[in-house]
Formats: sequence, C-alpha cells, structure tokens
Amino acid sequence: MQRNSFFITLSLCMLLFAACQQPEVQEAPKADMAKVKAEIKAIEDAWAAASNARDVATIVGFYADDAISMNDDQPMLVGKAAIQTGVEAEMAKRKVKAKTTFETLDLYGDENRVTEVGKTTVTDSTGNVIYTGKYMAVWEKRSGKWLTIRDMSNDDAITPLTLTNQ
Repeated sequence: MQRNSFFITLSLCMLLFAACQQPEVQEAPKADMAKVKAEIKAIEDAWAAASNARDVATIVGFYADDAISMNDDQPMLVGKAAIQTGVEAEMAKRKVKAKTTFETLDLYGDENRVTEVGKTTVTDSTGNVIYTGKYMAVWEKRSGKWLTIRDMSNDDAITPLTLTNQ
C-alpha cells in the first residue's frame, strides 16, 4: 500500500510540475518602424505640397471619414465634412504665399496604427520664418492606406517679426 501511495504522490507531483510550466510564447514580429516612418514622411511631404498649393481636396483626402481634428483657437472638427470646412476657412485666411514644411520628431506604434509628434514651419517667399507650430497625429492603416484619425495642432507664440512678414 505504501508503494502505491508513493507512486500516486510522485504522479501527482509530476502532473503539478507539468501544469506549472509556462508554454513558450512566440513574440509577434516587430514592426518595421523605419518603413512606417518613411511612409508617414512621404504623406507629410504630400500634405505640405497640397497645403502650399491650397489644394483642399488632397488635404481632406488624408483624413478618415470619422476623423477628429483639434486646432489652435478653433472648435473641435468632427468628421471629414467639418474638417473640409475648417481647411477651406484656413486657406481663405492666408494672406501671403507661404511654404509649409512638416518634420516628424517622434513616431511610435505598430504597422497598423501610429502616433506622430511633429513640428510645422511656415516661411515666406524669401525663406523667412513666418511662424512655427507643433502637432500630434494618430494614423491608422485602413484598406492598405494610412489615414489620419485624430490630430491636434497649435502654433508657437507669435513674435513681432512674424507680424511684419504677413
């Protein structure tokens, strides 16, 4: 009887030990963030070109239908139609031929959704800086295309030099 108890106890210990072993977890492949950053940079360059050309349709095309945009001193714009109205109003206010550039400072996420932190610089036709600003954008890949689903931006403080260049 003692021999059976020993084998039962040994079997239970082996079963308990086996149950406590963690299965080997395979890590998901790491996102190729250099590739993602290059894709986002290409979109930002196209966005800047559209902004410089005052091409509202192209700019609005970078947004998802359900996007939300939050800009400096404006109410929240919800949906593509509201964003289009906001972009049109912004373009109508421009008084000088300005050149906009975007610089991605940080990008984090994965191959389906990333958050971008960036800087905006706007210069006049002679290259003088009119103003600078910063932004955050959340991009999501939908049907193979990166679209902005959320963005927020604001301008840096206006200096007297900025006012004379407008």
